[in-house]
Amino acid sequence: MADNQNEGAKFLNSVHRYFDNAAQYSSLSPGILAQIKVCNSVYKVSFPIEVDGKIEVVEGIRVQHSHHKLPSKGGIRFSMQVDEDEVKALATLMTFKCAVVDVPFGGAKGGVKINPRTSSVKTLEKVTRRYAAELIKKNLIGPGMDVPAPDYGTGSREMAWIADTYQALKYGETNALGCVTGKPVGQGGIRGRAEATGLGVYFGIREALADTELLQGKGLEGGTLEGKSIIVQGLGNVGYHAAWFCQKDGALITGIAEREGGIYNPDGIDVEEAFKHRNQTGSILNFKNCKNFENTFDLLEMECDILLPAALENQIHIGNAANIKAKIVAEGANGPVTQEAEEILLKNNIVILPDLYLNAGGVTVSYFEWLKNLSNVRFGRMGKRAEEASYKRLVNAIESTSGKSMTAQEKAILTKGSDEVNLVRSGLEDTMINAYHEIRETMRQKNIPDMRTAAFLTAIEKIGVSYEALGIFP
Repeated sequence: MADNQNEGAKFLNSVHRYFDNAAQYSSLSPGILAQIKVCNSVYKVSFPIEVDGKIEVVEGIRVQHSHHKLPSKGGIRFSMQVDEDEVKALATLMTFKCAVVDVPFGGAKGGVKINPRTSSVKTLEKVTRRYAAELIKKNLIGPGMDVPAPDYGTGSREMAWIADTYQALKYGETNALGCVTGKPVGQGGIRGRAEATGLGVYFGIREALADTELLQGKGLEGGTLEGKSIIVQGLGNVGYHAAWFCQKDGALITGIAEREGGIYNPDGIDVEEAFKHRNQTGSILNFKNCKNFENTFDLLEMECDILLPAALENQIHIGNAANIKAKIVAEGANGPVTQEAEEILLKNNIVILPDLYLNAGGVTVSYFEWLKNLSNVRFGRMGKRAEEASYKRLVNAIESTSGKSMTAQEKAILTKGSDEVNLVRSGLEDTMINAYHEIRETMRQKNIPDMRTAAFLTAIEKIGVSYEALGIFP
């Protein structure tokens, strides 16, 4: 356990060093910067549950890093490796991630020390509901206070249990479903949430490729994804959707790295087929027309335009950073590049699209889900048919004045109104585009050489404005 705690402490120190590096460009007072940096509150709890007739004590934690805006927001992870420093680090990152993409939440994170893979569904439900009840007792969860979401080891099932527990204990509260996001659609979730993080990664990469100033001299002409080679690490939710959307836009997915090894084909790999192959065989290896890599890390060192680590933290480190040949490293995962590795990559003129910005699609769409729960109506329900009627009048006018008729298929495409998933994706796209250009403008104004420092500074300045406007109570 000491090693895990040590890793958590390293992670927290790393986040603080990134903060300090960005803070030196800020004109905010040292006192405000100190307030922005520290975690506002840490709640640790131990509670008993009954498993197979025996009493077991389970440890839980919830960290609220910032209250500059409420509610605070962040996932709950179920893992035996949960420790306080790691949760603090993740909560801290959530504050800055929300600020970068203008989601009006403070950062938070939670964890429960339990192994979700070896625990029965019944035990997981008991633990989830009891943990939720402990947070409710201390007013540490609620649509206006703190809104958890899924993280490592949890999913929509656990979020539905939390929402039900909250509704049972806060009976009659109109906005109760807004106490948690990442719920199943039938339980107040939102369409488009599953692919949100991966789609956000795609939007971020697309925006970077159109940035001729940033990519000058890197041999990435064209300004689009068309023909660009991408190696993806991790074919989970984020990696799969990011790769799928990039491929749909013309990119070549030349490599896919997973725990058991990797596959490579310079002519491109069909992401959907590879995903099915892994589900059917239990391994990414031996996919048609691909070269196998027994050591998954060797694949990361192959030549490509974009390397997309979308698995675990610390995958690019001091031991392999010098061998990375990609022109862009796009951080789909949280913390896949260590600080020492980042220095080497930047020295080698490799662009890093930081996790702080690039994988913020998940929390952005979680924000949309929260808004949906507060309004108690599905996005698009009120306006879709009115929109379609307006488009039909426009099409009829065009046909009338031109004297030419459109086919039924053309009419159907041109007159389709926006439903929930269209609106969610539109809002996510706008968010990722605006955030990208804010970060790039900060780089120019402050003469900052890398995007991570600029992203942190962008967030720090926004949070600082909030704290200065709020004043100090009492």
